[in-house]
Amino acid sequence: MRKLLSMTLLLSSCVLLMAIGTLPAQDELILATTTSTADSGLLDAILPAFEKANNVKVKVVAVGTGQALKLAQDGNADVVLVHARAKEDQFVADGWGIDRRDVMYNDFLIVGPKNDPAAVKGRARATEALSAIAAKQTFFASRGDESGTNTKEKDLWKKAGIEPKGEWYKSLGQGMGETLLFANEKNAYTLADRGTFLAMKDRLSQLIILVGGEKISDNKDPALLNPYGVIIVNPVKFPHVKKELAEKFEQWITSAETLKVIGAFGVEKFGQPLFYPGVKK
Repeated sequence: MRKLLSMTLLLSSCVLLMAIGTLPAQDELILATTTSTADSGLLDAILPAFEKANNVKVKVVAVGTGQALKLAQDGNADVVLVHARAKEDQFVADGWGIDRRDVMYNDFLIVGPKNDPAAVKGRARATEALSAIAAKQTFFASRGDESGTNTKEKDLWKKAGIEPKGEWYKSLGQGMGETLLFANEKNAYTLADRGTFLAMKDRLSQLIILVGGEKISDNKDPALLNPYGVIIVNPVKFPHVKKELAEKFEQWITSAETLKVIGAFGVEKFGQPLFYPGVKK
């Protein structure tokens, strides 16, 4: 009886192994994206659905937008998800990417120490706040990494007519999460995307929102809008790019079903989404 049972188990194991052997190998898609999509937890929340539906592993490379686009220009990504519209448009115009589509948006905030030494709280425009910070020469932490956030920050300084420099201006060359932690430790101001700030708020006991409001509907400065786009890396320039899989990803992340999940992400914990689907109307 035992011998028969052992043979049955052995046969079952062989059948199972043969069946497994016939399954298609899991493919890999390289997504170059920003630190905000990773630090906020959004990708962890949405990517498993795409991976399961397509038997694929999405390899996420989370860096600043400038670095993400450079990775793509070097042929080291299949698709990008970034947030610096001028750079995205140039990336496509130069032939590195194809078929840019809007995915979502949130906004930028100026956050800083609770005692607000530069007295910027409640100012309607980010440029006004930056001017006050520069006048007081209170610590300001810049990502300094050519990311979408850093690009926006430099644009705001330019609009304010200020070239930030000196001991008070700290250019870190770090991602959003690290920059926020530095600002929290050093009682510094910084520019942050709302999604990452809210996701990390429990670790930022010394920082509060000073410009931009508690919700995106409170933000009256159009210069602080933060749209995200998805772009397929051009397979003509890089034949190894997984074009069909990248197209599936682009269609999936801009689908009504996925956008609904994006729009609900963060609501339960923070009382508001960390990202809003589509484009701001």
